[in-house]
Amino acid sequence: PVFKYGQRIGRATTRIIPGEHVHSHNLTDQHSLALSVETTSPPPQLAPRQAGFRGYVRPDGSVGTRNYVALLSTVNCSATVCHHVARRFTPERLSRWPNVDGVFAATHSTGCALQFGGRKHQMIAATLAGYAKHPNVGARLVVGLGCEQNTPGFLAEHHGLVPLFGPQGKRLDKGHARVPTLIMQSEGGSQATIAAAEREVERLLDQANEATRVEVDASHLKLAVECGGSDGYSGITANPAIGAVSDRVIACGGTAILSETTELFGAEHLLCERSRSPEVANKLLERLRWWQEHVNHYGGRLDHNPSVGNKAGGLTTITEKSLGAVSKGGQTALQSVVDYAEPIDSRGLVVMDTPGFDPSSVTGKVAGGANLVLFSTGRGSCFGCKPTPVIKVASNTDLFESMRDDMDLNAGDVLTGTTIEEAGEEFFQHVLRVASGEKTASERNGFGDYEFVPWTVGPTL
Repeated sequence: PVFKYGQRIGRATTRIIPGEHVHSHNLTDQHSLALSVETTSPPPQLAPRQAGFRGYVRPDGSVGTRNYVALLSTVNCSATVCHHVARRFTPERLSRWPNVDGVFAATHSTGCALQFGGRKHQMIAATLAGYAKHPNVGARLVVGLGCEQNTPGFLAEHHGLVPLFGPQGKRLDKGHARVPTLIMQSEGGSQATIAAAEREVERLLDQANEATRVEVDASHLKLAVECGGSDGYSGITANPAIGAVSDRVIACGGTAILSETTELFGAEHLLCERSRSPEVANKLLERLRWWQEHVNHYGGRLDHNPSVGNKAGGLTTITEKSLGAVSKGGQTALQSVVDYAEPIDSRGLVVMDTPGFDPSSVTGKVAGGANLVLFSTGRGSCFGCKPTPVIKVASNTDLFESMRDDMDLNAGDVLTGTTIEEAGEEFFQHVLRVASGEKTASERNGFGDYEFVPWTVGPTL
């Protein structure tokens, strides 16, 4: 057995002499899941902490860190129309609405050729509804084609997105709960829909621009923690520092959301042990068993998760990667395990079931209500997300300096004397400033328009 972080990360496949490089050529993963958990030992609650930021308070009491207008396509067939409309609202034009961060299109590759009401349909609908209701979205417009399975009627019945417009743009109701919806086949085609949507977005911008930032408690933070392009330093520097931020957010009464279920395999026992209850621990084990069966169906193994870049950066087995990744969740008790894109109402540490693919993972957490993302990288991810700002944490100083336009924070200082707690406090203060409106690197670069990547399970029919 080979150990790292005080845990077994795999087993040697051949004799290894002192000083020899240990990597995937001589190390294999042999981790197996426990059948069930009978007892847990959740840690004591952290001492309460007071902090605040300036956010947008919404009518339902949720708080946004940004204020966007969203264009949401029910089906891929209306995706191009959404992007055409969004592109018409240039930074120069948007200067008329100084309290609005922008207009973005959330489009995807599905919405039809799926079982009506089936799992795939439920997942894409829940994700769209999560973005429509997100606290970082001040106003929204839904655009459909007209013959898809993912109908506005389904979104209304199951997710409360009741249409505001009928055929040819006829206004059905002026009630606050109704969501403007345009159907291309009813409007007279793509160009007519673009024109109608442009007029409606101008009205929505007027509406969203009425919101202003006010001082709120940090308990309103829902922090999604993510890692992408990880390297051998990630689990030593950036991820533990993010874990220290998670603890601080939770101490303030907020929520930290860990995900990427496939990248918890090999470290799940650490989360199970500190779960609030055996029921929570066993739900995590159930999700991991589902992933094993899902991957096995296609002839794969969870150990296939580490990428070529991960391995070039020093990582070997999925267990080693997971042990580093799980540290983003800090040291508090695991409160709940939720499904993909499920609205997150609980406070404290939450695990959302998502794939290990960064865009899909973040999309699910944002749909669940995450109003900020703290994202570590060792190789150099350039990921951005609208409507939720993404703070990039470099695991080493070389990366931070070589990709300075994409990185926000440097955890490489941990290698030269800065403690995890010192880095965590510095990063936490940065989180509060970004929540209050300070721009991230990805926002300055204008990224986030094409990173809406919902995860769906089921056949394309």
